[in-house]
Amino acid sequence: MTRLLSSLWHAPAASPPPPRRVWRDWALVAAIPLLALFEAATRSDVPLRWLWATMLIVLVPTLLWRRNRPFLMLAIAFGVGWVFAAATGDDPQLVTTAYFLILVYAVFRWGTGRAWVGAAAILVVSSTVSFVLGSTTAGDVIGGLGVLVATVTLGVAFRWRSGARARELDRVKLVEREQLARDLHDTVAHHVSAIAIQAQAGTAVAATNPDAAAAALHTIEREASRTLAEMRSIVRVLRNGDTAERAPGPGLAELGALVRTEPGSPVVAVQVTGDIETVPPTIAAAVYRVAQEGVTNALRHARNVTRVDVRVRVDDAGIRLDVHDDGEAATSFSPGFGITGMQERAMLLGGTCSAGPAEGGGWTVAAVIPRTGWAT
Repeated sequence: MTRLLSSLWHAPAASPPPPRRVWRDWALVAAIPLLALFEAATRSDVPLRWLWATMLIVLVPTLLWRRNRPFLMLAIAFGVGWVFAAATGDDPQLVTTAYFLILVYAVFRWGTGRAWVGAAAILVVSSTVSFVLGSTTAGDVIGGLGVLVATVTLGVAFRWRSGARARELDRVKLVEREQLARDLHDTVAHHVSAIAIQAQAGTAVAATNPDAAAAALHTIEREASRTLAEMRSIVRVLRNGDTAERAPGPGLAELGALVRTEPGSPVVAVQVTGDIETVPPTIAAAVYRVAQEGVTNALRHARNVTRVDVRVRVDDAGIRLDVHDDGEAATSFSPGFGITGMQERAMLLGGTCSAGPAEGGGWTVAAVIPRTGWAT
């Protein structure tokens, strides 16, 4: 119980924070005084009705700060009400006084845990004093408590709903950022690896074969331009919240772009079998990214590699992707962002992805995406 009370006492204000004043606030501030004056003019049975109407009009501006200072506004309203009740010896009987419920709602909708406790204490004291002094009957107290409970419940319910929606939006943003991070790593790392390899090849043949060195420079220029374009697109989305470009993403048909046959650099061969037209674009894009990252890892990390084979098979069971290189496999390794990203892509599609030394030598990335993960 103590832990529960401590948790309530230290509870923060509502998240997301309250909005600025909107037109509804000014509409309330304008309408409530008119209602108070109308009620005072028409209800001759209420004693001191003009005095109570004046008090309500004076307190109406508290509505403008009810979101930013909910407990303070509630305390001011009830405090002034208690002073008037003590001075006149009677409780307000104007229906317009019900606008105090807006302040009660605001406390439980926007306030901190301390504000909740303070508001509850004010409401309990107010109801108890009214009942003890005999100004209200037990039925009135029970009815009033019912209205207060309903108001508090609404405030808490809307607070929880808004918080849940904000958490869901944050989760979606986090997933999108993770997706962008994977795309950034996969695409940029692939192009940068190609640039590094071509630079090494160009340096090696520059003295003996100027034409091959020039071809390597052209390849570097092309890869650098593509890298800059993709980085700018992703960074623009991250910084400005712009909508991502709607151009079709790469798929199985674009795997041929991974092929490399430049002199002085490892050969990358691609083989695709099966009916690739039956694969949805989102699945095809994910497979392409896994293949791209597998080739990138082979070119960057494998030692003495001369060939990288990419094989994709589409059949009734799903998709099987293998990326194998003939380099010297490391005796031990720790998964980096690339392998983690490949595994996450496969897992999101209901598949698996593994990476490690092959039995006959070299390194293999194997991914299996079952058709049940996307077929209906």
